[in-house]
Amino acid sequence: MVDRSKAPISLKKRPKQARSADLVRAILQAAVQVLAQEGAARFTTARVAERAGVSVGSLYQYFPNKAAILFQLQSDEWRETAGMLRDILADTTYPPLDRLRTLVQAFIRSECEEAAVRVALDDAAPLYRDAPEAREARAAGDRIIADFMREVLPEMSCATRDLAGDLITITMRTVGKRFSAVPRTAEEIRAYADVMADMFCAYLRWLGEGQGFEPVQVPGRRP
Repeated sequence: MVDRSKAPISLKKRPKQARSADLVRAILQAAVQVLAQEGAARFTTARVAERAGVSVGSLYQYFPNKAAILFQLQSDEWRETAGMLRDILADTTYPPLDRLRTLVQAFIRSECEEAAVRVALDDAAPLYRDAPEAREARAAGDRIIADFMREVLPEMSCATRDLAGDLITITMRTVGKRFSAVPRTAEEIRAYADVMADMFCAYLRWLGEGQGFEPVQVPGRRP
């Protein structure tokens, strides 16, 4: 049996010239299209190369296998999510619970807008999820959540903060995936995300009651 955790999933080489960068970009764009239309089960390097209009040999110059392509797409998604987390949760001009509400709205909206690719990537995760590169890529988002929990619950133990952070992130991901499985209107997304944010804010207020945490009485709902 092949140990997928040891299969190479990193780029063979980084594109240094504009032409090479364009080639890699075309391959990844084609991969998104194939993944959204065909799903993870029918995703192959041959289909990606054909959609990109390049030879399979050209594709293999940069990607050693289909897992490497999928991991690159997933890594890009993780980086975008980490950037969203950082931009929203680190913006201390707003109260913490307002920031959390904004994050939930943005996350659920993003899940619905890119549902087809996200579901397919999740199906393909066994190809790369246990690789060291995957663990390292996921860690960035985890650190941002951990920093936010230290700000919101400074007197709580690390174990309690980790539990709270895990509960919020796992719930968002799991429920967001299920909610986005069917097309949703903007109003449905807003209403659903607000209810989820209400639940998270109530949970953090409850945790903070014993340490003098003073959240806003009614969390604001930024547009």
